[in-house]
Amino acid sequence: MQLQQVLMNLIVNSIEAMKEVEDGTREVAIKSLQADKQQLMVLVSDTGVGLPQGDDKIFDAFFTTELHGTGMGLRISRSIIESHGSRLWAADNLPRGASFFVNSPRPHPDTSIMRGEC
Repeated sequence: MQLQQVLMNLIVNSIEAMKEVEDGTREVAIKSLQADKQQLMVLVSDTGVGLPQGDDKIFDAFFTTELHGTGMGLRISRSIIESHGSRLWAADNLPRGASFFVNSPRPHPDTSIMRGEC
């Protein structure tokens, strides 16, 4: 359930970032892939305004670029991801937008997540 909340937060953030784009394509892409034999990766990418300078600051508590944001969503998301032995980071897209990456150890086939249980 927590991982679903993280993905929803990343998707909503992407949509919010694209509200400020006046022209051009607005697109959110969600992809999953096998990074290597032991790692899975989920990518949430958008064509929004991109990341502020010092992009790792976005994961600090109370850092926000939104008028009514609390600055806690990405901090909590990173904390949740790390508590599951995974990693969350971000990078700029060219020519505009941002991508958020979740790199996670591949679950064992016997785990409930592989059977679709929460």
